[in-house]
Amino acid sequence: MAASEYEYWLFDLDGTLVDVEWSYAREVFDEVGERLGTAFSDREAEILWHGLGGSRDDQLEAWGYDADAFWTALDAVEDPAARAEATYLHEDAAALADLDRPTGLVTHCAEFLAEPVLDHLDIADWFDTRLCCSPETGYKPDPRPLELAISELGVQPGTHGVYVGDGQADVTAAANAGLHGVHVERHDPGVRGRCVLGDRRTNRVDALLQDAAE
Repeated sequence: MAASEYEYWLFDLDGTLVDVEWSYAREVFDEVGERLGTAFSDREAEILWHGLGGSRDDQLEAWGYDADAFWTALDAVEDPAARAEATYLHEDAAALADLDRPTGLVTHCAEFLAEPVLDHLDIADWFDTRLCCSPETGYKPDPRPLELAISELGVQPGTHGVYVGDGQADVTAAANAGLHGVHVERHDPGVRGRCVLGDRRTNRVDALLQDAAE
């Protein structure tokens, strides 16, 4: 299917449209490590922050960390204002402002962190609906967060949609929800250590949206 045939678009946030300065992520992992009585290496922090190893819960457990304790500590140390100040928009993602289709955001980033980021970057109005995953909505690759966002967009049943994200959970969630999945690769595959397969692959959001306009 050509990108121009997608009648509505859903996007992930972190790693797809925006990222944070490494110094912020490193500081967060230092504080989380102190709370858990451990120390995360740069490589561990990079893998967990960007989800390079696939499921973060599985990765944590493989390394001997308690996933619930990790997420509790992470939520406790993250500061919304500091996170927003440290977050930048990928240059190629600016093209999203001109997308003339029903557009939604579905992110694992908690609402108390995501909304300040959207406000700081002045991109909240790019989206017709926004959904921050929670225990109530479920988490990708569960399709329910995408299905909820689709229902809020009010698109007609049977229309063709796409979900754009930077991780395996994103393209799997898209497939589970009956959407095409586009993988945006922000990392060298050698750094990721695996290849994420989607219906389409790109390293630039603007190139994808250019295809959609043609």
